[in-house]
Amino acid sequence: MIVVAIIGILAAIAFPSFLDSIRKSRRSDAFAALAAVQQAQERWRSNRSAYTTSLTPLPSDDPPGLGLPAGSSKGYYTIGIGAADATGYSATATAASGTSQAGDGHCQRLRVRVARGNIFYGSAAGDGDFDESATNRCWAR
Repeated sequence: MIVVAIIGILAAIAFPSFLDSIRKSRRSDAFAALAAVQQAQERWRSNRSAYTTSLTPLPSDDPPGLGLPAGSSKGYYTIGIGAADATGYSATATAASGTSQAGDGHCQRLRVRVARGNIFYGSAAGDGDFDESATNRCWAR
């Protein structure tokens, strides 16, 4: 009985830590998707006077739009582009509901914001403001 109790206590402590490690490793799916948006936005901007808010190409676009899917490659995140103008844009990866990433605390939403040539990395819980501070633990620096 004592052995079973000890195993139960160790499992109760180790399992949440294991899930946190899995969530942290799956953030790379969001990082890759946001990097693809950054590259596509720079290609778009090289041919236009402003960045775009559309991931999918429009038939009238010449050259074609970003041509990116609205989700990350492994499906853990949905991707969206917020405000965009001639000097910057923001792209956000939001943890998809029904995945373990939806329980990723303050890292449920990851954002790359470009403003006047500067890049800012931020994260936030499901709601609330983005933390773009240097102490942000969601982005490996």
